[in-house]
Amino acid sequence: MKHTINLREALKALDIQPNNSGTSTGSNWFSSEEFITSFSPVDGAQIGRVSVTTKSDYDNVLHTAASAFKTWRLMPAPQRGEIVRQFGERLRTLKTPLGQLVSYEMGKSLQEGLGEVQEMIDICDFAVGLSRQLHGFTMHSERPGHRMYEQYHPLGVVGIISAFNFPVAVWAWNTALAWICGDVCVWKPSEKTPLCGIACQKIAASVFAENKLPEGISCLINGDYAVGEFLTQDPQVPLISATGSTRMGRIVAKTVGERLGKSLLELGGNNAIIVTPDADIKMTVIGAVFGAVGTAGQRCTSTRRLIIHESMYENVKSALVDAYGQLRIGNPLDETNHVGPLIDTDAVEHYNNALKAVVDQGGSILVEGGVLQGEGYESGCYVKPAIAEAKNEFDIVQHETFAPVLYLLKYSGSVDNAIALQNSVAQGLSSAIMTNNLREAELFLSHTGSDCGIANVNIGTSGAEIGGAFGGEKDTGGGRESGSDAWKIYMRRQTNTINFTANLPLAQGIKFDL
Repeated sequence: MKHTINLREALKALDIQPNNSGTSTGSNWFSSEEFITSFSPVDGAQIGRVSVTTKSDYDNVLHTAASAFKTWRLMPAPQRGEIVRQFGERLRTLKTPLGQLVSYEMGKSLQEGLGEVQEMIDICDFAVGLSRQLHGFTMHSERPGHRMYEQYHPLGVVGIISAFNFPVAVWAWNTALAWICGDVCVWKPSEKTPLCGIACQKIAASVFAENKLPEGISCLINGDYAVGEFLTQDPQVPLISATGSTRMGRIVAKTVGERLGKSLLELGGNNAIIVTPDADIKMTVIGAVFGAVGTAGQRCTSTRRLIIHESMYENVKSALVDAYGQLRIGNPLDETNHVGPLIDTDAVEHYNNALKAVVDQGGSILVEGGVLQGEGYESGCYVKPAIAEAKNEFDIVQHETFAPVLYLLKYSGSVDNAIALQNSVAQGLSSAIMTNNLREAELFLSHTGSDCGIANVNIGTSGAEIGGAFGGEKDTGGGRESGSDAWKIYMRRQTNTINFTANLPLAQGIKFDL
């Protein structure tokens, strides 16, 4: 009963109604006659409805955003940073209700829901400091009396398409940096978690309104892939940041590339932990279990493969079976539970298909999976985290399964063999090695080691600090979000040369006298 009370309080605090307008330019909201219904995977209950953005409303949004950009870009970056600071403070005030909504609408544990909002707060803090560090470079000219430098200018309207598994944090990673850079943002959240998008837009809009800033700096549109195509096909949107499957990313890249736009793609992962003979088994089990079952295996950084040296294989396997036996599966708003539901019954079907496929392809199930039924599992979205013994070349192992299925793979010989196994998949997001051997660790991090965008030593694949650039290689898309110099993707780069002499010498000594 306490979960129902918490939810009601959360929805009230976030101004979520049974029926919500789904299109917004800030304080102004627009409704259509078509709706998305949000059902919670926690209990199957309907949370609310959100109207779908029409093409006409989208055109209004883009016009408003483009107009707001003309004002927003003129505000000095440190002043834009002050607005982002206020947004971060508002998130601190509403962390609990927003975290509860994330947990209830998406299905991740309450701790993870609150943690996701904390990531939003953290990226705001990062962006505030960044607002005073949007630096360029100065270089020497080959011509006397000339100065050369590079600087960065705002792009304009940034389109953000996010996935259900991180319904608020990924938007914040993009939008906090884009705002600092002087851009305005149009966001299409996942149609599976639309109320999280409504909540965030209302929070942001209140901050902009209090500062008497124009409509359009933060905009929201809602719908399925067809609404996303409004953004990807629009030449008025110079950058599309899209998070989702590799299949989706290929479509976005092609569409945006055809109009010579820019894409920032964060796509699928098939992440592995290598366990060498010098690994600490306790650390290995903690990292592997959290990586495999956290968010019910629905993170792009979730651990899919555990590549274990043959000398450690039986010990690690036994420890994992014991750990899985202690997992508690249930309502994610109950902090005593470790694993919540999958997002919907389609995800459950993919999970079942994966378990069947691994057996059909010659593997075996070590920890049985299955769909949970009975009291507390009425939504039909709760499944048991499973472990399968398999081979890396199995087709099912080569693909990302967005569910809590962990594949155990055995290797022999040196760590080079394990690295070769890890790298022999199409995806290249996150990776890790468990070892106390300095040489193995350094080899893993070298240019002949992991081919992933993220490579960790003695921590798992799942989770990342906002201070570092987040993203991957190969079929993961190659984009970088969040920290480090990821801000540069949201700006256009310009090289400037200034001649402070009374003459006009040409480069390379070319003579052109008139």
